[in-house]
Amino acid sequence: MSYFRIEGGGELAGVFTPAGNKNAALPILAGCLLTDEPVRLTNVPDIRDVRTMADLVASLGAEVSWEGPNEIVVQAADRAARKVDPDLASRIRASVLVAGPLLARGSEVELPPPGGDVIGRRRLDTHFLALSRLGAEIEANGSYYLRAPDLSGAEIFLDEPSVTGTENAVLAAVTAKGETRIRNAAAEPHVQDLCRFLNGLGAGIEGIGTHILEIEGVDRLTGGSHRIGPDHVEVGSVIGLAAATGSAVTIEDVCPEVQDTLRLGFARLGLDWEGVDGGIHVPADQQMEVEADFGEQIPKIDDGPWPAFPADLISIAIVVATQCRGTVLVHEKMFESRMFFVDKLISMGGRIVLCDPHRAVVVGPSRLRGARLQSPDIRAGMALVIAALAAEGESEIHNIEQVERGYERVDERLRALGASIERVPG
Repeated sequence: MSYFRIEGGGELAGVFTPAGNKNAALPILAGCLLTDEPVRLTNVPDIRDVRTMADLVASLGAEVSWEGPNEIVVQAADRAARKVDPDLASRIRASVLVAGPLLARGSEVELPPPGGDVIGRRRLDTHFLALSRLGAEIEANGSYYLRAPDLSGAEIFLDEPSVTGTENAVLAAVTAKGETRIRNAAAEPHVQDLCRFLNGLGAGIEGIGTHILEIEGVDRLTGGSHRIGPDHVEVGSVIGLAAATGSAVTIEDVCPEVQDTLRLGFARLGLDWEGVDGGIHVPADQQMEVEADFGEQIPKIDDGPWPAFPADLISIAIVVATQCRGTVLVHEKMFESRMFFVDKLISMGGRIVLCDPHRAVVVGPSRLRGARLQSPDIRAGMALVIAALAAEGESEIHNIEQVERGYERVDERLRALGASIERVPG
């Protein structure tokens, strides 16, 4: 298997353009099943998870063609298949997102258990509770069997603001009969992007960006085109990279509304940036000192549903914290296995105490040393890439297929900033 060979300790510089948001592209591809007219998507990240989702949509009867490096045209069949391919479903968590569109266009769906990162239990209850409110009957017996002769609008209160649970409910509700009101809805940028995409095809969704979505069901959706928005998690990853390596990096195409959210966590590590022409500039002369709470108390970085600090950036924040002066508590509230990569940072010289599956205390700064590492999941894998670039000496990162599920051509794009990273064929 291929791996990354990284020589750390160098300073980076240059301009970085984030790819399209992976977590928007996946539900939007599922949403293409709601119409039998062609849909053109641009700024689509060309990564493993997106290719898997495109294959899954094609396996359900749609014609899917890559028209360029980051452009896809999808035309669903008049009637989609009812059974989801178990092999494709096992490769990706987002396979569950075809449930809503398939129910909306038919009466039965057989859905195998989805795959995805092993970062803790990732329940599907929110999805099924929402779909049942719209009229679906659900049976679990190895796979999930969903039946609904007709979907009708309903008042839905989600038991948690699940991103994919909200997306599945929206995908099912846009063509359901009558009005649907979803309370405690997720409001992440990728949820907003999905809603804007559906509205562009003729859906009637209001409240985008809030935790209450109101949907007026329509008879049918049309074709259209949509540009996937920039990936705010990739923006946050490069902010962390610049900080950890003491580098000056400019990031283009950054949505202004995401900057306050990213600052929630990074400001506690003494990091800031300045806005420049639709992007941001991260200077090299960062303070890199943990900002204590009032009374000189140890501060906390924690994640939560939008607009809290994103869970997908907790791994990155831990690496940055190893390079900051001071002590910080990092509290990962959402997934009980997300932190099971800090042993690798400790082996590199990071001073970290893993208190329990959800909390770690980081004391910095630490002199990180190169090491041979294994990537456990997408975000922890990128965090280890950043740690290796900040470390002294050479590192090898294996299982890089995990990193490449979420970051497009990461080695090539980091080399453009001056990073010493090489992909070594396995």
